Amino acid sequence: MDIIFYGVRGSIPAPGSETFRYGGNTVCVQVTLADGTILILDAGSGMRACGRALLEKQFKMPLNILHTHAHWDHLMGIPFFAPLYQRETWVRTWPMATPGQREAQRKRVMFDSNHFPVRADDLPARFENMNDDAPVWHIGSAQVRRIALNHPGGAQGFRLDDEDGRSLAFLTDNELSPPGPVQTSMDELARFSASVDVLIHDSQYVAADLPAKHGWGHSIVPDVLQLAKMAEARHVVLFHHDPERSDDALDAIGATVRRWVDAHAPDLIATMAYEGLVLRPGAG
Repeated sequence: MDIIFYGVRGSIPAPGSETFRYGGNTVCVQVTLADGTILILDAGSGMRACGRALLEKQFKMPLNILHTHAHWDHLMGIPFFAPLYQRETWVRTWPMATPGQREAQRKRVMFDSNHFPVRADDLPARFENMNDDAPVWHIGSAQVRRIALNHPGGAQGFRLDDEDGRSLAFLTDNELSPPGPVQTSMDELARFSASVDVLIHDSQYVAADLPAKHGWGHSIVPDVLQLAKMAEARHVVLFHHDPERSDDALDAIGATVRRWVDAHAPDLIATMAYEGLVLRPGAG
């Protein structure tokens, strides 16, 4: 399993001199499974670089796109994904979290000429909507499970278990301690993510951002670390960085993360996500 981070920012792209080390593109992660199958997790502005890289590497078919939800920062890269403009491309899109999101996905509203000048019918790529409501999706060599997340409008997280024993949980956008009704508890998320090689989790906020951002659907860093410890994950990647957070601010958060890990979970590896990060988890 190869995991490549092409976008790690949340809410809106944040380009500029203060964000170039971690990157300013919104979320997009590519996963290559043991059998070579490619999954793309979310389609933020980082998807543009992902598409260029895939064309350069002459990727294998098909491409599987899995969306956590339909908020703009997780979709805005789709029109700029270069493989869509190649006749040879075969794209399989897997169902979104809610009926409304799935209907918009089916209609490909990004290409309705109101949101982007190219219409869906003019795209040369082949599209296949995978209308699969089974509790487990079989994609290439992996089994993919889903879980509801705590986010306004609805969102879903994914767990990938590859045939060679490697595993990944992708949980963004998710608020681990929401102020209102809890869609999925931290205990449930810990069981869902139990013993994964890599846990990627939304960690947009710090304690100082609350209570102003409480209920906005994103987690604070200490809660994410606690979840990783409860799940006994091998590696936690802190993800979906706030667009107002500079590289220096993320460095400071990273230092507090290392201190927490040293004190509370010394066997846990913790990484602040950045564009270009490549992970190759060990066998389970």
